[in-house]
Amino acid sequence: MNKIYIKDIINVCNDYNAELFCGNNELECISFSNDTRKISKDDIYIGIKGKNFDGNKFFNEAFNKGASACILERESFIKLNIDKDNCKNKTIVLVDNSIKALQKLAEYKLSLYNIPVIAITGSVGKTSTKDIVASVLSQKYKVLKTEGNYNNEIGLPLTILKLKDHNAIVLEMGMNSLGEISLLSNIAKPDIAVITNIGTAHIGNLGSRENILKAKLEILDGLKKNGVLIINNDNDLLHENIDKINKKVKTITIGIENSSDYKAENIIDNIFESTFFINNNKIKVNVGGYPFIYNSLVAFAIGKYLNIYEKDIIKGIESFKLSQNRMEKIINKRGVTIINDTYNASYDSIIAAINIINKSNYKRKILLLGDILELGNFSKEIHSKIGNYISNMNFDGIILVGKEVNYIKTELIKNKFDVNKIYYFEKERDTYDFLDNYLQSGDIILIKGSHGMNLINIVDKIK
Repeated sequence: MNKIYIKDIINVCNDYNAELFCGNNELECISFSNDTRKISKDDIYIGIKGKNFDGNKFFNEAFNKGASACILERESFIKLNIDKDNCKNKTIVLVDNSIKALQKLAEYKLSLYNIPVIAITGSVGKTSTKDIVASVLSQKYKVLKTEGNYNNEIGLPLTILKLKDHNAIVLEMGMNSLGEISLLSNIAKPDIAVITNIGTAHIGNLGSRENILKAKLEILDGLKKNGVLIINNDNDLLHENIDKINKKVKTITIGIENSSDYKAENIIDNIFESTFFINNNKIKVNVGGYPFIYNSLVAFAIGKYLNIYEKDIIKGIESFKLSQNRMEKIINKRGVTIINDTYNASYDSIIAAINIINKSNYKRKILLLGDILELGNFSKEIHSKIGNYISNMNFDGIILVGKEVNYIKTELIKNKFDVNKIYYFEKERDTYDFLDNYLQSGDIILIKGSHGMNLINIVDKIK
C-alpha cells in the first residue's frame, strides 16, 4: 500500500508539530504542489515561505483552483487571523516548518516503495546523465525522473512526491554549499549514487575544488548499506582519491583515458553524434562531444548493475533526448545553425561545447559567451583561462555578453587574437540588432552562459 492520508502527514511530521486545523483526517493525498499557478484538482498545496514571498498567503487561491487540502506554516497562517468557521469543508494542516515537513513527507513516501533509487550529482553533466540513465531504465521500468531545476531541498522532495505507479526513480542533486547534498541524500537514500565529475561550479561559495569534492561525496551520506557509487575515473580529483573512496563504498568506475570498469574505446566523435565500443558493443550517442560519452558510460554501468539486457541498454542510450536548452540544434530561416546551450554554464561545460563547435566544418564558426556566475574571487582566473584556451583556435567571431567576460576579452587580446573578430555587449538585449546584421547563412553559433545571463532571449530572437 503506497497511499498517504492526512493522518499520515500529521504522524510523519510530528517533529514539526503537525496538527489538523480543520477538515478531513482520512483524506487521501495523491498529488502535491507548491505553485498555485500550476495546481491541479485534488492536489495537496504546500505553502512555502521564501526570501521574497510567502506561499502560505495563497492558500485560498489554491482551494479555489481545486486543491483538496493545504499544508501551511503555522506562523504565517496565524498572522492571517483565519477563523475555523471560515474554513468549513476545507482541510488544513499546520506545521512549524513547511519545507522540513515537505522533506520528511517525501522521505516517508519513498520508504513505501521498494524500487531502485538513483541519485546523480557533479559539477557538470547532471541533467544530461539523468536523461540518459532514465532512457536506459525506461527499457525495463516505469521511471520517474527530476524535471527542470527540481534538484534542490524543495524540488527533490516534490519530485519524490510525484511517485505513483513508478518502479524506478532517477534524482538529480544540485548544491551551492556544503551540507546540501547530504540533506538530499538522506531524504532519497539511493541504491546507486553517481558523481559525474568535480569541476569549478560554485567554487565562489566553496573556496576550492577540494571542498567541491567533499560536498559531492556527501551523496554517500544517505546511500543504502549495500549501495554502490559510480564515478568518472578520468576526472583528476576523483581519480586521485579513488583509493580513499573505495574504502568507504563499493565503487564502479567509468572512463575513456584511464583503466576503468566500463571504458569507451574506438571513439568516433562528430559534432552532432558520437560512436564508441564497450564490451564489443557499438553504441551511438545522438549528441557530439566526450561529455556525452561519459554520460552514456554511466548509463551503461547502471543498466548492467540493474540486470538490463545489453541490447536494451544500447537502445536506451541511442534513443535519449536532451532536456531543453542543452546543446539544442536549431536552424533558423536564414540558414544559421544555432547551438542553444543556455541552460547554465561552468568552465568545464563551456570548454566541452567550444571543442564541439571548433571541430565543425561550417562557413563561419562563432561563439557567443556570457558570464559564468557564482565564481566569487575565482572569476578572473576562470574566465581568463577560457580566453587563453580559445585564443589559438580558428573562430570567425567571438561575441561576449556581460561583465566577467571582459577577462576573456583581455586574455584574447593579450594572446594576439584578431580584435576585429571580438564583439562586446553589456546586456543580452544589446546584441539583437548586431546579430540581425552579422549572422549569415552557413554560420554556426554557440550560445552559452549562466542561466542568470538570460541568453535564451537571444536564441528566441534569432531562431
